[in-house]
Amino acid sequence: MVTSLCDSCMTFCLNSWKREPMQQPFKVRFWGVRGSAPTPGTNTIRYGGQTSCVEMRCGDQVLIFDAGTGIFPMGEQQDLKKMQLFLSHTHIDHILGFPFFSPAYQKGMELDIWAGHLKADGYNLYDTLSRVMSPPIFPLTLDFLKADIRYHDFNAGETLTHLTEHGIEIQTLPLNHPDRATAYRVNYAGHSACYVTDVEHIRDGLNQALIAFIRDADVFIYDSTFDDASFDRFVGWGHSTWQEGVRLAEAANVKSLVLFHHDPNMGDNGLDERLEKLRSLRPNHTDYVAREGLSLVLNP
Repeated sequence: MVTSLCDSCMTFCLNSWKREPMQQPFKVRFWGVRGSAPTPGTNTIRYGGQTSCVEMRCGDQVLIFDAGTGIFPMGEQQDLKKMQLFLSHTHIDHILGFPFFSPAYQKGMELDIWAGHLKADGYNLYDTLSRVMSPPIFPLTLDFLKADIRYHDFNAGETLTHLTEHGIEIQTLPLNHPDRATAYRVNYAGHSACYVTDVEHIRDGLNQALIAFIRDADVFIYDSTFDDASFDRFVGWGHSTWQEGVRLAEAANVKSLVLFHHDPNMGDNGLDERLEKLRSLRPNHTDYVAREGLSLVLNP
């Protein structure tokens, strides 16, 4: 069962939740939900305009997915010490917030950064981030960062086992996107959350590899930039539709679908309409349109 939490920035709580003192929670929080470009303004107040950043807490382990502008407020939390940052890819909207991620500048912080899309094409993560954090684009280089930072390249499709001592397994899958991208599935305490963004879906049938990847997931976060009616105009852009997310969720027996990576041109009212349509198609599930501050608990 997936439940949502109320917090100071949002009263979006559908169910109450309980956990025993000794149980370790599995929490998912959304700090940035927008695709392509930050979109502050009156039309995005309720859902937010920060670009992609999702935090998962598995017990005391902090996992961050993407470093869009949402990572700036995420980094202002006071309980951060050791973090894992997993990048879907390194297009600018997904790393734009990294130069402003305050824990990276603090001595005593530990940060492991992972990317599964670069190695196959002969690139590496350190050099890629160095190109962004260097003059004349940015005045500070990676060498200025005071945290203990480790950079890890892998091939999408591998299973990451470095957190198994904490009971965490991370599966990965390559995605169809310009310059490649990586999906992540986090398995912890008998539950799972899948982060699948920046993927162009198959037009002549469902992606069976992706269905197997998200099978029986508690939470499925999916690239829902477009809708079916407009999709033909954007073939080759590397994104999907919210209706495809529904089809995948139904085929894979997903408990909760979260529409994500919103079109920067879609305002709050349009996303409200999308949520209403989503819930009419899956009335027996608790689904969401991602908004900044949305917190989910995968009850252990």
